[in-house]
Amino acid sequence: MTDKRTMSKYHAVKTNGYASKKEARRAEELKLLLFVGKISELIEQVPFELAPSVHVQGRKRPPLRYICDFTYLENGVRIYEDCKGFRTPIYILKRHLMKHLYCIDIRET
Repeated sequence: MTDKRTMSKYHAVKTNGYASKKEARRAEELKLLLFVGKISELIEQVPFELAPSVHVQGRKRPPLRYICDFTYLENGVRIYEDCKGFRTPIYILKRHLMKHLYCIDIRET
């Protein structure tokens, strides 16, 4: 089999370039919805900066980022969507920061 799959910390199996089987299935669903005109402007893996890089004890730390799995227009409304099998504490924090900094609610699928 040529499809490379690796297990993650939370047992997600990378599939067809996506972080999990669930995300790969959702991407296919969204592409079909795009094709039939139910959604538009589908973009995958959209990064948002939540905090800039900082120096801590003489070492430069990278910026804190959240990467949204999908964003698209549905009935004229911009949707930000994340495929989640498990809500980690860091994801919950990033979701909170997205709401606070950008007034964006994340749709979880």
